[in-house]
Amino acid sequence: MKWKADWGLRGRMALTMFLLFVLYIVFIAILSQYASLLGIVLVMGAFSLGQFFFSDKLALWSMGAKEVSEDEYPELHRTLGRLSQQADLPKPKVAVVDSRVPNAFATGRSQKNAAVAVTTGLMKTLDKDELEGVLAHELAHVKNRDMMVMTIASFLSTIAFLVVRWGWWFGGDRGRNQAPVWVAIVASLVVWIISFLLIRALSRYREFAADRGGATITGKPSALASALMTIDSGMSKVPKEDFREQSEMNAFFIIPVKSDFIGKVFSTHPSTEKRVERLRELEREM
Repeated sequence: MKWKADWGLRGRMALTMFLLFVLYIVFIAILSQYASLLGIVLVMGAFSLGQFFFSDKLALWSMGAKEVSEDEYPELHRTLGRLSQQADLPKPKVAVVDSRVPNAFATGRSQKNAAVAVTTGLMKTLDKDELEGVLAHELAHVKNRDMMVMTIASFLSTIAFLVVRWGWWFGGDRGRNQAPVWVAIVASLVVWIISFLLIRALSRYREFAADRGGATITGKPSALASALMTIDSGMSKVPKEDFREQSEMNAFFIIPVKSDFIGKVFSTHPSTEKRVERLRELEREM
């Protein structure tokens, strides 16, 4: 396999991290006027740093994913091992989520400690070629290292959101020269909104990049296109309570579980139709 670096994705990741860095320098500067609020941010920052180092385990745990052995799922291990060799990657940990929602995700802060998880619903829904396409898509995320950027960006956005939500309780009494606490709350809200938009823009592009990468690994863009359509149509058959259990991991899924109008507007993913169209164009090029 001849892997081409996606400089569009790399440039967007670098720009997103730079803008977030500048944004949070301003954020900390504003909150430094409020000792209690700054304390919250520092504590949450330390906590987030710990989450970063254990992101793979925490993501699997939050989804109820269980790491499985070759004896339990031999075909899944064989397929992922072969695709990892084709992508020139270390074989990631393999996990399975007992869920009717047909989906998959990759997690981990680096290529060496990555994990790929699939749901039981996905394995029952897709045929062999389609499942390979989905696994290759997740390996493309690992190859592109975009999971690390998304993990860091998500933590920073979460800190700003927590200040917006709980800042009123920790504002404390203000001195003569201290601005009212609502100034810090509004600043935090602005930071959270800008972070949200930056993350969404990056997330949508990285899905296109992973689709291209997955198709390059397997050499079968049509198989991934078919998988995306099958997963998308299969969502309508899953009870809504299953969606609510998994909605927090939308940014990391191959297809998000929300399908209402608001969910589409603020979706972390481009529409399935656009992704399939690009994969068909890639198929023609190949």
